[in-house]
Amino acid sequence: MKPGARRLTGTDGVSHTFDPGSFALELILSGGPPPWDRYETLRTTTDAAAWLADSYLAADFPLTPADVRLTEAELERLKEFRSILWRVVPPLTGGEVPGVTPGPLTAADRALINSAVAATPAPELDDHGVLRRRTPITGDQVLGAAARDLIAIIGTDQVSRLRMCEGGNCALMFYDTSRPGNRRWCSMQRCGNRHKVGNYRTRHTT
Repeated sequence: MKPGARRLTGTDGVSHTFDPGSFALELILSGGPPPWDRYETLRTTTDAAAWLADSYLAADFPLTPADVRLTEAELERLKEFRSILWRVVPPLTGGEVPGVTPGPLTAADRALINSAVAATPAPELDDHGVLRRRTPITGDQVLGAAARDLIAIIGTDQVSRLRMCEGGNCALMFYDTSRPGNRRWCSMQRCGNRHKVGNYRTRHTT
């Protein structure tokens, strides 16, 4: 499974692969405000390092948990950024998330995001002149990568590609990277398939 794609299991016990399409949107999967705090993954810096090693950060260069080093303060700033995502992204998709009060970017939000982009994971050349990512990656660099990702989406016309799954009772949000820009479902294995089955039953019942 490619970095960034997550194997999720619904309350019905059905598992499916979900690709959020961007690192910023992937962070939403790591936990959130109540009632979504029951999915919290970033409880400790060690947990965060393990989660990040399988994230979009590893899409271009492989990462191990040992390559990521966060302080407690950095982890808290990352969670603060995640809280901004939960509040700001749903209205941009045209959808709603149960239990979450939507709202626009505030001046404080913009200050956090704009200041974060100064630090991002740096590339370097190894002893053979081959490109690699300089490690360890700090928590501030992780936040910087997420902030740049968010800015590139919501600060441009790419914001029109933010989506919420159209499946009933599904609030998974993603950035549509498909060429035609017509992705509708969190996964064809789950909500897309349910839609097809529902249409089939409706046609045959009629």
